[in-house]
Amino acid sequence: MSIIEPKVDVLLDHTDNDRFLLCAMASKRAHDINDMMHGQRERAIQLQTAVEIARAADTKPLSIAFGEIAQGDVSYDPASIDAMNH
Repeated sequence: MSIIEPKVDVLLDHTDNDRFLLCAMASKRAHDINDMMHGQRERAIQLQTAVEIARAADTKPLSIAFGEIAQGDVSYDPASIDAMNH
């Protein structure tokens, strides 16, 4: 996955065209993914070869997060956003 995929328009469709919400969602999810990857590092070293680990680390957490948003796997609750704004 590159910076061009998924398309920004597709990502914005999942956040009601709110680019700030998109950044917040992607940032939080990437942070969670990064924490999970570091938490599993020791176990992965025991179970996988160095080549397999390097291949899995090729994709950056932010790219994974954008992909999950584009697929609809990560979303937000509009009601909670509205409640925060009032």
